[in-house]
Amino acid sequence: MVYSSKRKSLYHIRSISLPSRSHPTTFRIEEKLHKLKKWEASATTTTAEEICNGLLGLNELYKCLDELLNLPLTQKSLSLRQHKGWIDESLDISVTLLDVCSITRDFTSQVKEHVKDLLSTIRRKKGDSKIQNSVAKYVRFRKEMKKVAKKLNANVKQIDNRIPSLPLIEELDNRHALALIRVLREVSSINISVYNLVLLFLSEPISKPNSKTWSKLLDQCREAFEEQEDNRNELQRVDVALNNMWKCGGSSELREKMKIAQNGLEQLESSMESFESSLECLFKGLIKARTSLLNIVSL
Repeated sequence: MVYSSKRKSLYHIRSISLPSRSHPTTFRIEEKLHKLKKWEASATTTTAEEICNGLLGLNELYKCLDELLNLPLTQKSLSLRQHKGWIDESLDISVTLLDVCSITRDFTSQVKEHVKDLLSTIRRKKGDSKIQNSVAKYVRFRKEMKKVAKKLNANVKQIDNRIPSLPLIEELDNRHALALIRVLREVSSINISVYNLVLLFLSEPISKPNSKTWSKLLDQCREAFEEQEDNRNELQRVDVALNNMWKCGGSSELREKMKIAQNGLEQLESSMESFESSLECLFKGLIKARTSLLNIVSL
């Protein structure tokens, strides 16, 4: 499966130009959107640091969005019957965004647990068979994670295709309502861009297990990236480090390779903790935005 880390825009994004007299939040949300668009345009790799930057920016954006949706002027503008269809569609999209966020967060937590298990085994030097079992377990999980990431990406793509079809009421006299609708569209679009990079990170290729010798578990991964060391993300570095650890020669070399693998696993554990925390915040932000929209519908 091939993902694009730089999602092509399917529609022309205009300047939002929210009415300045509404609230200082209108300025902040424009700034957050502009910053995230710059991040999206420059997102050409899938390192944990880059993805975390996108997640942090998205969380800040949702904080501003929550403030904006709870302004009296916003609630009055969007509560009109003519906006009901658009808000209903936005609520449907929010359900899928929540599902993807929740499942992705759970997977990052599971990656972290598998990494902890590997670290514990290597640190205690429990023996070749123990390390073999831990790595085999890790590889099996990576394969399953890749399958689920593929399904999630299909769900995200469906949302991406729906966003441009959502009607914008160009003839609307209420400038604030029109700007708010554009904001919600752009927030969903940026959200999908961040999801795409997270899913790309989690679905990096893993080699197929070989029943004859566990040292071949990661051969394909090693060969694919041995000439691209600078471009490897944290998952890929761990793959190669584990493979090199087992294929090395004498005991002194093994200790060196084990240390490299341990460092890579520690970095990956830290990255997964950041992912998990950021996705948890994002999930809460999505819940708040959905609740605010539901409150507007009930007015």
